[in-house]
Amino acid sequence: MRASALVFLFLAVPAAAQWSGWDYENDRPKEIWKEELEVKLPPFPQDENLLQFEAGAGNANRFFLDTKALSIGRDGVIRYTLVVKTAGGATNVSYEGMRCGPREVKVYAVGRKDGDWMRARDAQWRRIVNRDASHYYGVLRRDYFCAGGEGYVPVASVEEALRLLRYGPRESYRGN
Repeated sequence: MRASALVFLFLAVPAAAQWSGWDYENDRPKEIWKEELEVKLPPFPQDENLLQFEAGAGNANRFFLDTKALSIGRDGVIRYTLVVKTAGGATNVSYEGMRCGPREVKVYAVGRKDGDWMRARDAQWRRIVNRDASHYYGVLRRDYFCAGGEGYVPVASVEEALRLLRYGPRESYRGN
């Protein structure tokens, strides 16, 4: 009888590991969420309003957020203008939104060379995956924009997000 109990236990442990996230991801009540209907594009970013942030080691690009365009909507979406200056000299500008709980990002518009916006053709929410070449989304979510035990809610205010961007993530922030 003991041998059969051990066999059952031996088989049950891998099955339990396989289903460990099932209850949380699929059985919790789904929140009813609605995005703000009209997202207004901010003024095009100016160099004096750009704040550089660390986007992870081993990346030759430099990443900036426009301090004047950062907002937290009533819908819980953190909206921001991202400026990426590549090692090759190119500059990419985009106006985006991030949802903390579902770990999603959406590009609303991209910047043109003439300093104006071009709305994204098919703006859709897509999941943030830290293995992507765009790993900076995971850094923004984890270190600067999302709070709570697992980062499921936006930071309390734009001021808090800017403080984290200026002084570093929570682990390194010393209240200066």
